[in-house]
Amino acid sequence: MATIYTNRDSNIRKTWLLVTSFLVVVIGIGWVFAQIYGNPSILYFAVIFSILMNTAAYWWSDKIVLRMAGARPVTRENARELYNIVENLAITAGLPVPKIYIVPEKQPNAFATGRNPKHAALAVTEGLLERLNGSELEGVLAHELSHIGNYDMLLSTAVVVLVGFISILSDIFLRSMFWSGGRNRDDRGGGQARAIFMIAGIILAILTPIAALLMQLAISRKREFLADASGTLLTRYPEGLAQALEKISKDPSPLRKASNTTAHLWFEDPFDKPGKKITWLHKLFMTHPPVEDRLRALRNLKI
Repeated sequence: MATIYTNRDSNIRKTWLLVTSFLVVVIGIGWVFAQIYGNPSILYFAVIFSILMNTAAYWWSDKIVLRMAGARPVTRENARELYNIVENLAITAGLPVPKIYIVPEKQPNAFATGRNPKHAALAVTEGLLERLNGSELEGVLAHELSHIGNYDMLLSTAVVVLVGFISILSDIFLRSMFWSGGRNRDDRGGGQARAIFMIAGIILAILTPIAALLMQLAISRKREFLADASGTLLTRYPEGLAQALEKISKDPSPLRKASNTTAHLWFEDPFDKPGKKITWLHKLFMTHPPVEDRLRALRNLKI
């Protein structure tokens, strides 16, 4: 039976294996496109553009997300119980106490954001405070603090940069193919080798953005498993988090301000419907692991 520590370490290894695989894919695509064009400058442009756009998103994402959610800040004075739980967990985790927000939504849910632990924010919905008991609320808050402590915003931004790079590169390649009619200006009748690279480039331009998205979602799911395990290290009570997850997943209340761009941030996917059947294909495109898988992992942990 897995312990909390082996579960956490296993998730860390699997996550970085996915990230390494992602980098290999990016390098491979860059090499193929460089062979086709005979000029790496277009690759440099795509990389720089993607990094600039996503660095800006990383730097200001917390303010954007909090505004999108309609979150309002709270202090110890007007949310004493919530503030005390977060403060105690942050001390246990060795983290600065994040800014705390409440989202005026009936669906029980929560999310953490911020570029690093010193600039972090933790938001909970009114529904979460109303429906969960003390140990369940503590489990959810520990999960979200673990995202902060594990630097998941930094990791997700790095992955988004790679996805953006692949998407931009693929788009540029397909557009250039369309406008040039498949002929390279510098083509001097290079023969079969160039034709093979051209065909490979077209296939990669179509398939790799899909593959990149799937890898991004796979990393997101692994980070949720890791946050579950790391959060349990703080509370020492996996059942509290498991019970909270069950309650939240069965709640039919909609999250009015949910969007696809922020769905991966929430404790539980705000678009998941209670009792919805999940196929293997649907699993590939999920931002969060299926609730049943998370519950099984939590209840198999040995303290």
